[in-house]
Amino acid sequence: MTAGGYSAEGDGWRLAWDPSKAAFPVLIGGVGWAVELTQPEASGLRDGLGSLLEQLGAIADQLMAEELISLELERGGWWLGLDGNPEFWELRCILAPAPGLRGLEGGWAPGAGSELARALICLPL
Repeated sequence: MTAGGYSAEGDGWRLAWDPSKAAFPVLIGGVGWAVELTQPEASGLRDGLGSLLEQLGAIADQLMAEELISLELERGGWWLGLDGNPEFWELRCILAPAPGLRGLEGGWAPGAGSELARALICLPL
């Protein structure tokens, strides 16, 4: 990651950060979709996802191997949902539109959500 930006992608996910794009510096994407986010939107997504992962980590050792979990979080216009087990989960997100702005709904398949999360958490937002 450099001051000039960052780009990464994997199977079913994509993330790019270009600080020279003042209005929408962060791009996130999944299979067949992508959207550019403002810095506050990206920070909200990153922070909310970090909170979900903390919750998952706090209960992971209490779950049996075959147990599945569903976690949800609403914060700062974001709704995030994580479904699966501590090692393999899918991620869904909804950004409720603020007046005059666009909203979005997206998701990542098991495996792709965790890779996106690792990349997003490292962004210097």
